[in-house]
Amino acid sequence: MTATAATSEGAAPTPTPPPATPAAASFVTKPWPVALGYIGASIIIGLTQGLAQGFVSTNIPQVAGDLGITTTQATWLMAAFMIPRASMPLLLIKIRTQFGLRRFAEVAIFIYLAVSLAAFAISDLRSAVLVQFCAGMASAPLSTLAFMYMLEPLPPQWKMRFGLPMVLAVVATGPMLARVISPALMGDNGWDGLHYMALGMAAVSLALVYALPLTSQPRVKVLAAADLLSWLLIAIGFGGLTVSFVMGSIHWWTDTEWLGWTLALSIVALTVAVVIELHRKAPLLDIRWLASPAMLHLTVTLLIFRLVLSEQSSGAPRMFQVLGITQDQLVGLFGVISVASILGGLALVPFMKAERVPLFHIIALVLIAAGAFMDSHATQDTRPAQMMLSQAMIAFAGAFFLAPAMMRGLLAALARGPNYILSFVIVFLSTQSLGGAMGSGLFSTLINHRQALHLQVLREELTAADPLTTAEIAQRSAALAPQIADAALRRAQAVAQIAQDASAQAYVMAYNDAYFLTFLVAVAALAALLLHLFRDWLAERMKPLFAAARPHPESDI
Repeated sequence: MTATAATSEGAAPTPTPPPATPAAASFVTKPWPVALGYIGASIIIGLTQGLAQGFVSTNIPQVAGDLGITTTQATWLMAAFMIPRASMPLLLIKIRTQFGLRRFAEVAIFIYLAVSLAAFAISDLRSAVLVQFCAGMASAPLSTLAFMYMLEPLPPQWKMRFGLPMVLAVVATGPMLARVISPALMGDNGWDGLHYMALGMAAVSLALVYALPLTSQPRVKVLAAADLLSWLLIAIGFGGLTVSFVMGSIHWWTDTEWLGWTLALSIVALTVAVVIELHRKAPLLDIRWLASPAMLHLTVTLLIFRLVLSEQSSGAPRMFQVLGITQDQLVGLFGVISVASILGGLALVPFMKAERVPLFHIIALVLIAAGAFMDSHATQDTRPAQMMLSQAMIAFAGAFFLAPAMMRGLLAALARGPNYILSFVIVFLSTQSLGGAMGSGLFSTLINHRQALHLQVLREELTAADPLTTAEIAQRSAALAPQIADAALRRAQAVAQIAQDASAQAYVMAYNDAYFLTFLVAVAALAALLLHLFRDWLAERMKPLFAAARPHPESDI
């Protein structure tokens, strides 16, 4: 997943360049039909990976019904898919370097196709969890391949400016696009419809990988036994954190003993990995550089932003589910979100420069704060059409933030040498993968806590002595008279309806609290960024004054 992995050195010159203008000629290093083929392959492979992730998280209730299990049990499928995603790319980068990019691409896509075929053998929860874990491992290289194919036909000046924002936007669009096409795919075939789609995408990706080979760089033996040990410890740590945050809000943190042990094991594994890496001459990760102020600042920035973006993946879809909105009714909303993500990547292309990164981040934080504030006024009557603008703003901001942040990190790594790219990549991947799991878990935890609080307050207000409550019960009982003859049953049904409405109202109020907290975090991050920029500006302005006030060496003679 590095911007340097597909350099212009391997791009063969073309004897008959087809572009008609100098500007067009400088945009690609291959003939236009071939270049468009590589870009199209990148889009297909990126969507294949994104759809695989989105199919699981989007259809948990439907999958639970197909397998005859509870929704809580089905959530393990999402956890199993996410566990290897945070750590696998770290090892894959070294595998790619040692065994060659071309072989890596062919083997990776073939394994993914085999796993897609294995999905048809799922018969129970255990087989489903095993297949999803393998799918998570097999799909991890696809993000890398999407980057490689997007960057392959582009000259160096366009790799960061066009390739990086576009491939990030495509990868981010995949899970949202899964919500658009899932209802049509599920139909009467259930989960098999999703398997057929995943298998078809994998087959197309396999054909593209073999038809459009990537330019291989010289192989270098970089894997060592200590690398495998460090990676295993990091994988255990990241996997434990993923499971804890995915399942924590479901089983509740303080009620389940194994959650605490899982978190403790994760911390111990990561601590041991850090100790080992600090004492190696050729470490897998440069911990000292990662702990530098600049990298810590970038890491915290990426993590906070990923947590804030959880409002989109864990907020609106689940709130509408509580309100009884079906997946079919959410197709339009997530179609708009998908388009907004792509537009966010395209909007960066004309302006993508390293010195403009703070401006991009300011715009992104303003859009997120505005969108979250708009969402915080939801009611039980809110429908998807009323949140299209706010959710589109947040999706646009997501694409507008990630590419400049990754560009800044890659440039910082390249300034110190190619060996530092691997260290940055793990920072970027861990903040995105772990940040996504953490954000979803913390968001759900906050929702559950605030819903219980609001429901308790509403129940205290809905007492039999309250005249408004008594009038509402009487009105609903009268409305039920044509359906239920017994007066006592009508009253009981009316009371049950009011309790159900109170529960839904409590959930909406809880989501509003979460949306407003997202708004506050975005505003706080924006204020911190502006203060940081003001400090840097002030330091630059004060440099001449300090230089003038400093005594010259001649004055001491």
